[in-house]
Amino acid sequence: MIPTPSGVRVWLAVGHTDMRRGMNSLALQVQQALGRDPHCGDLYVFRGRRADMVKIIWHDGIGMSLYTKRLEKGRFIWPSPADGCLQISGSQLAYMLDGIDWRNPQRTWRPELAG
Repeated sequence: MIPTPSGVRVWLAVGHTDMRRGMNSLALQVQQALGRDPHCGDLYVFRGRRADMVKIIWHDGIGMSLYTKRLEKGRFIWPSPADGCLQISGSQLAYMLDGIDWRNPQRTWRPELAG
């Protein structure tokens, strides 16, 4: 799991991205297409066309890092294709990386009431 400090901003690059790209070309995409600074400490999340892979880049103050995750089954939930980026919380990112619908997570169990 990515160690995300509290208060870190997470940005989803809406649409799909060529997953052959590395951290330098993704950082360039953050600058040119999203109009943001890839070195400011925010996390930038990109999804591939098949929706089964995401790449995340972030700069931790020391250097740039690239995280890749591919789901064996299922697809990552993503906003409708449009230009720009969408900000989500670190908790929503954690849901998404676990394959859970981050827009409306549902508890699948109910605690038993002590009677």
